[in-house]
Amino acid sequence: MTTDWTVTADGLEPRVLERNGSALHYWVGGDQGHPAVAFLHGATMDHRMFNAQIPAVLAEHRVLVWDARGHGRSQPFGIERLTITDYVEDLLAVLDDAGIGQVVLVGQSMGAYLAQHIILRAPERVVGLAVIGSTPIAFGLSWADQVALQVVARSFGVWPLAHLHRSMAKATAVRQDVQAYAVDAMSVIAQRDLVRVFQAIATAVSRAGFPDLRIDVPFLLTHGEHDGTGNIPKDAPGWAASDPRIDYVVIPDAGHNANQDNPDAFNRELLRLLARTGEGPRPGSSC
Repeated sequence: MTTDWTVTADGLEPRVLERNGSALHYWVGGDQGHPAVAFLHGATMDHRMFNAQIPAVLAEHRVLVWDARGHGRSQPFGIERLTITDYVEDLLAVLDDAGIGQVVLVGQSMGAYLAQHIILRAPERVVGLAVIGSTPIAFGLSWADQVALQVVARSFGVWPLAHLHRSMAKATAVRQDVQAYAVDAMSVIAQRDLVRVFQAIATAVSRAGFPDLRIDVPFLLTHGEHDGTGNIPKDAPGWAASDPRIDYVVIPDAGHNANQDNPDAFNRELLRLLARTGEGPRPGSSC
């Protein structure tokens, strides 16, 4: 089935939370009595990147998607020097505003960094975690990798914008419709703000790491078969080996936005995760 990436998924209602100089846009749907799942998009993307997941979970779950500060409709930035902590506090405020206590977090790339920091900050709120195309924050970052993050962020300020959009989209997805979505999502972000987004991402990891992080909930770790972003394919096997409770799955025929490139394969794994939390339909059930 073809997914329309140009609109918000059916069954979700829009809400806005004014916070620290920005209008944070988020969307919720599903019965308030159902267990909650929050989908957290990657850098330069927006809430629409999970349109193929919403129909799979909405009948049995309270669902939340958002545009993180500086993305999509959540403008302006409102904070000059943004950090991952600002995103953490924003998301906790949005969850509170939506009346969501405990939640399964599904994070892609930057969204997975955010999810890990939410667990570090408020572990009692999280009952399950799905990571799509990201790396662990608990482990320390090499000096070279830390410098590379800063260099990449600054380079976005001088790169010809149209070429930057096309290059990032090709690195993001293998499907042309998903690449087109990525260009569209990026197009609302000013070039100066692209730099600020990636500078914020750089604060999510550190030389020392965050060794106090404990992920004691059902945990699905995924990345696309063709994801060549950073150290993701190199770090994932070691991350999975660090904890036998991690369910590690490589999504075939998919790039960095694996949930969009191959939603059928990703959704099967997501439903298995929700079943492991004891809060979702079993794989193969009607959805």
